[in-house]
Amino acid sequence: QSGVGCNLYEDKLPVDPQFISTCEEFNIDSTTVAINGGEDYELLFTIAMGDFDKIKGNPNFTIIGHMTPKASGINLIAKAGTSHPIQAQGWNAFKQN
Repeated sequence: QSGVGCNLYEDKLPVDPQFISTCEEFNIDSTTVAINGGEDYELLFTIAMGDFDKIKGNPNFTIIGHMTPKASGINLIAKAGTSHPIQAQGWNAFKQN
């Protein structure tokens, strides 16, 4: 809606180690589950880059990415540094089958 893209960094996602362990036990990719699934929510918001220094040391916030020009797309930056386009995989209550 804002006409921007973003880079979301896989290694910055706040996931519990037990969650990762359980995903590995069931041979499920924890990153896919973390960004697409569930009933667990956290507040996600953006700030102006000029305000970054005000929050960067706050232990109550996790910086997971940054906004980019729309033409750059919406990307997951993997732990290996590679960029992968992502698209919402969640439930759409308004989609007609």
